[in-house]
Amino acid sequence: QVQLVESGGGLVQAGDSLRLSCAASGRTFSRANMGWFRQAPGKEREFVAAISRSGDSTYYADSVKGRFTISRDNAKITLYLQMNSLKPEDTAVYYCAAVLSLMVPTTQRGYDSWGQGTQVTVSS
Repeated sequence: QVQLVESGGGLVQAGDSLRLSCAASGRTFSRANMGWFRQAPGKEREFVAAISRSGDSTYYADSVKGRFTISRDNAKITLYLQMNSLKPEDTAVYYCAAVLSLMVPTTQRGYDSWGQGTQVTVSS
């Protein structure tokens, strides 16, 4: 498994931008497919974005497509989520996740390592 620590959350206004980071430990980061999920109060955790081991393939939820960008720096063993044009409905705790797998999962069940989460609050 990969150990993960998210950072970069905060309180912003609608239309603002934030960049989340997920620092990983261990030598397996470059072999792990990575994802971002979020959980709003009273709702289930939902998929946001995912990226392949090499970074060549990315996947997005329809709700964030065109506004969010997932990326990774394998040399820095860090995953990123650039969030632009934030909306109040983006308010949630954001989690990064990792898995050593052939395919890139877009569901929670596909991941076996999780960070502790970082809060993002978007005011209107």
